Amino acid sequence: MAIATDIVQSWRSPRAVLRRRLDTAREADALAVLMMACGLIFVSQWPGLARAAHLDPSIPLDARLGGAMMGAVFLLPPLAYGLAALSHLVARALGGKGDWLGARMALFWALLAVSPLMLLQGLVAGFIGHGPALTLVGAIVGVVFLMQWGLGLIEAERG
Repeated sequence: MAIATDIVQSWRSPRAVLRRRLDTAREADALAVLMMACGLIFVSQWPGLARAAHLDPSIPLDARLGGAMMGAVFLLPPLAYGLAALSHLVARALGGKGDWLGARMALFWALLAVSPLMLLQGLVAGFIGHGPALTLVGAIVGVVFLMQWGLGLIEAERG
């Protein structure tokens, strides 16, 4: 299935989508999902960075974009791999029967599935700026991410 279709379906039934993806998953698939998620996370930061550069021109936009790219594209992947390994170890200690790839796919797919909300968060940061709206959208992003990751990890650790 197409990635966009799976993202939409994972909002209704995240466990079923992850199970379908895990049935044919390889390490290359997990890396591709993570890199797509990191790319979208990077793009989602552009409007807020543009607003910040406009309001405070002492740091130019290209420097802000370079820092965001460093964080989202170069630093986030190894951190995500480490967090996925840690979550698998915790799940295994609690009786999980999954494998390392399943734990990685659960986390990476949760990042990709929440990316439309992260794009919305970026738009709110760019057009409205800091305030209650951005805080609310950020909280929604966090809750949806934790829900997607938690349900995905439960499915992946079923074995």
